[in-house]
Amino acid sequence: MNHESPEAFWRTKTLSEMTASEWEQLCDGCGRCCLLKLEDEDTGDVYLTRLACRLLDLGKCRCRDYPRRHELVHDCLSIDPETVEKLSWLPASCGYRRISEGRGLAWWHPLVSGDPDTVHQAGISVRGWARPETQANSEELERYIIDDFGED
Repeated sequence: MNHESPEAFWRTKTLSEMTASEWEQLCDGCGRCCLLKLEDEDTGDVYLTRLACRLLDLGKCRCRDYPRRHELVHDCLSIDPETVEKLSWLPASCGYRRISEGRGLAWWHPLVSGDPDTVHQAGISVRGWARPETQANSEELERYIIDDFGED
């Protein structure tokens, strides 16, 4: 069932016009942005891995300490209206990217469906296949590189 109203904030505002609360609601809870990325120093290419940040709760696909994430994880990135278009690794399914590109939110997004579990039911989240970064040592990170595991 679609709970999206015609005047929904994501339909009427640009990313930079949104309040902090509205911005946070755009996160679909997929956990994809919390996957470790490896950058080729020579080419600048970024590779996605199936290893999740140590703060990501793999069942809920949410940060265990969101307010302190930047203190606890030195390379945790903030996603904001200015960086959305610059983050090539941000999946096409991401609510921030979809709104930035004028595509609206997908049917499974909690703001549309009214249910935070639809992102998992649709197979968009990392639940069930991501692994904790603590499972790998730094010499074997390349073996966890994946292609984006699907678009929306």
